[in-house]
Amino acid sequence: MKLDILNKEGKATGSQITLSDAIFGIEPNQHAVYLNVKQFLANQRQGTHDSLERWAVSGSTKKLHKQKGTGGSRKGSVKNIQYPGGPRAFGPHPRDYGFKLNTKLKDLAKRSILSAKAKANSIKVVEDFDLDAPKTKAYLGFLGNLNVGTSKTLMITGEPKKNIVLSSRNIPRTTTTTADLLNAYQLINADTLILSVSAVKRIEEILK
Repeated sequence: MKLDILNKEGKATGSQITLSDAIFGIEPNQHAVYLNVKQFLANQRQGTHDSLERWAVSGSTKKLHKQKGTGGSRKGSVKNIQYPGGPRAFGPHPRDYGFKLNTKLKDLAKRSILSAKAKANSIKVVEDFDLDAPKTKAYLGFLGNLNVGTSKTLMITGEPKKNIVLSSRNIPRTTTTTADLLNAYQLINADTLILSVSAVKRIEEILK
């Protein structure tokens, strides 16, 4: 698959880049994508939730009243779960929600998403550039030149570009990352992928 290489003004440079069919042209594996995204979101959870069980609640264990003859129900300790301020039955406790996946499966998920984006014409390739200074207005102009509208965009560079990161971080629905730090959730969460030429080459090296 060939795509025109654009400059930061959104105009074709006259050059084209060939995307590898092994990465941008496979049949997407939806289950691999599901597992990888599920793992990413699970790893974001703090898992610090906690609740008190009966043994941890302060209160007397004295029987509230005699078993029979009151006309009411039988009552034991004030530490029973039905009383206000009492414990929680089968409540949550701190835990780690993360789980492991094979590297090959995660790579397959990334290739699947990239292939789906390529098929939907949701990938734009731009020549390598950096902004002269961190200016939000400059990055907004760049997005306007690419005609991406208000869609969610993910800018992927081959190496860190400080000015691009600083210029884009206050813009809603806009994210930047490098090819080395790319994950499946970022890819699937974006409507349009903006790849620099060096990012394409680096992605093909990582996912080959």
